[in-house]
Amino acid sequence: MSHHKNKRVLVGVTGGIAAYKSPELVRRLKDRGCDVRVVMSRAAEAFITPLTMQAVSGHPVYQHLLDAEAESGMGHIELARWAELVVIAPATANFIAKLAHGQADDLLSTLALATEAEVAVAPAMNQQMWQHPGTATNLEQLVQRGIRVIGPGSGDQACGEVGPGRMTEPEEIAAILAGDAIEPLLSDCRVLITAGPTWEAIDPVRGVTNHSSGKMGYALAQAASDYSARVTLVSGPVHLDTPEGVSRIDVISAADMLEVVMREVGKSDIFIAVAAVADYRPADVAKHKIKKSDDQDGMVIEMVKNPDILATVAALEKPPFTVGFAAETQNTIENAREKLKKKRVNVVAANNVGGDDSAFGSDSNAVTLVHSEGEVNIPPNDKYAVAIRMLQEINTLYRYQ
Repeated sequence: MSHHKNKRVLVGVTGGIAAYKSPELVRRLKDRGCDVRVVMSRAAEAFITPLTMQAVSGHPVYQHLLDAEAESGMGHIELARWAELVVIAPATANFIAKLAHGQADDLLSTLALATEAEVAVAPAMNQQMWQHPGTATNLEQLVQRGIRVIGPGSGDQACGEVGPGRMTEPEEIAAILAGDAIEPLLSDCRVLITAGPTWEAIDPVRGVTNHSSGKMGYALAQAASDYSARVTLVSGPVHLDTPEGVSRIDVISAADMLEVVMREVGKSDIFIAVAAVADYRPADVAKHKIKKSDDQDGMVIEMVKNPDILATVAALEKPPFTVGFAAETQNTIENAREKLKKKRVNVVAANNVGGDDSAFGSDSNAVTLVHSEGEVNIPPNDKYAVAIRMLQEINTLYRYQ
């Protein structure tokens, strides 16, 4: 997502109690030189007045789909062409559902379909609504279409419950959209990350590997660097650029990766094992290409177990704070908790890699951080945004272990 200082920003306000934060968001965007216009849904008017939004934006507030005073009565097209960014804050569960399914029954939902501008949403809703599978599915559709999801936060809610669903604070939303530098959360930390697949040779031209693209590991490396950590990235064979500010070491096989990790881990405070390391490798690697035989319909390759890099690091006398990944196709949380216990790591990030929504190769992801005290759900978003949220939680657990 590009940065939006000194840009034309359209702020959409929907009908949730968090609408009281919307005037502050407009102010924060204007502080960054943005020209801001406001569109309100009818439900939003139950929580905040159009006059308030007009006062903070300095412009009339748009409310109606067919406005006789707009250009040709087509206000949604006029606004859609004007905006360089559309940010809906708060975005209710209802509006997120409308956006996911292409519904256009009011001015805000219609211009969200009509615009070519970038679109971002800042969800705000009751924690049960946030955690409902229907909301998760709708958000995943938005992320796949390139819509940025900012937040939400967690804490006390207007309904009296506690949990995820609080709208992200206006200053943080504005900072994210404007590309402001983020706080140096990990400035005193050395972070070692593995990423990508490994390649286990069968012969000089063939090998055993997997579908890992390396994107999640690289996103974590970039996010950790942005949080001012000193980052070393041990990467299997991928086609990705080295993240800015990151020291990268390329490897091929699981044995190669283990060797480098054991060389670097003593200098690390946090180890995040994202790489999809092959569990097995061929027992013998042919010196020359294995030729196909006309009288043989099958081939048997004896496999032996690869070293377990995550377990090896966790078993050190003085291990770093250790985070593993559990890429599962079923029983995701149960398998992650078993991995946490068996390998004695601090955190396991569980994600589903089966079916059409597989995280492998995708630009989006959703994970659940499993640790000894509970679980933290990080909803679908682009992998960098997921990495940022992961590191916030990892930092908290690391500091208070």
